[in-house]
Amino acid sequence: MKIPRVLCAACCWFCLLVATPNISATSYYVSTSGNNNNDGLSPSSAWRNIQFAANQVAAGDTVNILGGIYKETVNIPVSGSATAGSITFQNYSGQTAIIDGTGLSIPGGQYGLINIQSQSYITIQGLEIRNYKTNSTKNVPIGIYVTGAGSNLQLLNNHVHHIQTTASGCNANAFAVAFYGNQAPASLNNITVTGNEIDHMKTGCSETLTFNGNVDTFTVMNNLVHDNNNIGIDAIGFEHTAPDPAYDQARNGWIAQNTVYNITSQKNRAYPRGCWCSDGIYVDGGTNILIERNLIHNVDLGIEVASEHQGKTSSNVIARSNLVYFGNSAGISIGGYAKHVGGSDNVTIVNNTLYKNDSKNTGSGEFQIQFHATNNTFKNNIVYSTAQGLLVHNFAKSTPDPADMDFNLYDSASSTATFMWNGKTYKSLAAYQSATGKDPSSNYSDPLFANGTTPDLHVQANSPAVNAGTDLGAAIVGTMDFSGNPRVQGSNIDIGAYEQ
Repeated sequence: MKIPRVLCAACCWFCLLVATPNISATSYYVSTSGNNNNDGLSPSSAWRNIQFAANQVAAGDTVNILGGIYKETVNIPVSGSATAGSITFQNYSGQTAIIDGTGLSIPGGQYGLINIQSQSYITIQGLEIRNYKTNSTKNVPIGIYVTGAGSNLQLLNNHVHHIQTTASGCNANAFAVAFYGNQAPASLNNITVTGNEIDHMKTGCSETLTFNGNVDTFTVMNNLVHDNNNIGIDAIGFEHTAPDPAYDQARNGWIAQNTVYNITSQKNRAYPRGCWCSDGIYVDGGTNILIERNLIHNVDLGIEVASEHQGKTSSNVIARSNLVYFGNSAGISIGGYAKHVGGSDNVTIVNNTLYKNDSKNTGSGEFQIQFHATNNTFKNNIVYSTAQGLLVHNFAKSTPDPADMDFNLYDSASSTATFMWNGKTYKSLAAYQSATGKDPSSNYSDPLFANGTTPDLHVQANSPAVNAGTDLGAAIVGTMDFSGNPRVQGSNIDIGAYEQ
């Protein structure tokens, strides 16, 4: 999220210098009909194996992979550089280049179809990566596996699918894409994951797309994550991934404009009893993370911000201008799931629209507050419940005042609105306001959605959400609504993800 500087005219010679391409960079080619004895310099003289190409390239080079199926794992042993440029592995000329793990072993018990260990300036673009599977808890298949320390790593427009474990119990693990910052103080940093489709994963007790440990500064944008049996996108801390606890926390992340759907652990064999407990987007011990303008639907929990480690928190997280609807369990949840785990601190949830979540009647409601939640904010949100009518569910008593609640618009498909605060239940907004002092400026009224069936969660011009919020400043509410329109229009900011 850096704002580009405007350079003066006197500095234009410098602009031309940095814009000059690396004339020593080479384009290489790989083909299923190629030969590693070729020079690799054209499609007609292509190499046969991607790994062979990876062993030859230098900074600035590009490996163009022609269409076809490549049954191999790839380890990238060299870095690009800031001066010479990234090393790029990409599909050639719109062709479908597939790395297929069918029948391949998993070296060392945990391995990726593509592996990047402590390298920098690497781009993986336009590849299909698929079918790496195990039925054993001793093996962990991964689509793209990035470890160690390194910078300027890009995953662009790839399709990763069917990376699966069919083993039982919580020792069963697989990942679609995993960034593990397991060095310190050097981190994995300046990471970009955009335009990818990640689907049909069976990840056991693990996540689909994860940033774990010493990972600093990452962007996850415009990805399509769907039909997976555990967490969609996760930023994790405090799992002893990094050797120094001071660095063991994913941080400075931007998770924006992703579409996440059909995420559920109900039939996940890692959970023998089944549960509606997989998140679309999860911050588990991460810090300084912005979650905005994501579309999340038909998942278990839409967005969760918490920590699974006692005495630790996810902190300084903003979730704004997101749409979360038709979830199996809570729309948004903060705080740890039990007394003996961690919680949430300084989490700001603003200008989101939550609609008919908890469709499986788990009792979690639309906005859930659990254990060890401190200094949090919940404002300018439209909250519309299913027929069970549970809008706010703060069942824990571990924190007397877990969140500042106000300027929200509540409604329900039920004739009764239910608010739970510190374990006490109130059957109307007025009763809840009177007893708790929370939500003093909030309203219970029909938001007047454009269409609640489709759904189209824009509100009509005469909606009580229009101009009814509180402007917390651009640093908090952002400059754009869900659709990319100016965040504040008219006389005041609207309530909900859209600005009228």
